[in-house]
Amino acid sequence: MISKSNFVSGLFGLIILTITIQSCKKDEPEPAKGIDLQLYEMAQETAGFTWYKNSDALLDKSSGSGHNYPLLRTRYNSTAATQLDSDGKVSANASFPEGSFVVKELTNNDGSIGLYAILYKKSDSEHADDRGWVWGYIYPNGDVATSAVDKGAICTGCHLQSESIDYMLMNKFFP
Repeated sequence: MISKSNFVSGLFGLIILTITIQSCKKDEPEPAKGIDLQLYEMAQETAGFTWYKNSDALLDKSSGSGHNYPLLRTRYNSTAATQLDSDGKVSANASFPEGSFVVKELTNNDGSIGLYAILYKKSDSEHADDRGWVWGYIYPNGDVATSAVDKGAICTGCHLQSESIDYMLMNKFFP
């Protein structure tokens, strides 16, 4: 016969094990909705954008990148492009105005887009961080890798490193 204390101990262990297993499960991506859907739809538009260094060539991932894709290229909507110099690089001391939309296309070796890393300057959004940026991390099929609701929590650590210009690191890693 099992004693009451052994039963309670075993039950407690089973509960802890269940909680641990549930917390370790990798969440499946969810389809974009709300702010994530808005960012995804905006990222699909390519007309009127300016590429970093005025080139849509794919660049090899930099040693300082936290992204897991081998290639990338970055584009800026017409509002954000006002902060690029004549060479298509981010101007020193740039401060991107409201409505700036920046899309980093993280790509696979075959050139297919694996993920969109998005910054949208929209200070009045409930999802904006303390600098007014809304962050998106969305797969090309519309599934959300990291929701904008997180306000860039997993991104800002890298994007605040030295030589960042209003969170932009292209000049640092691709001078």
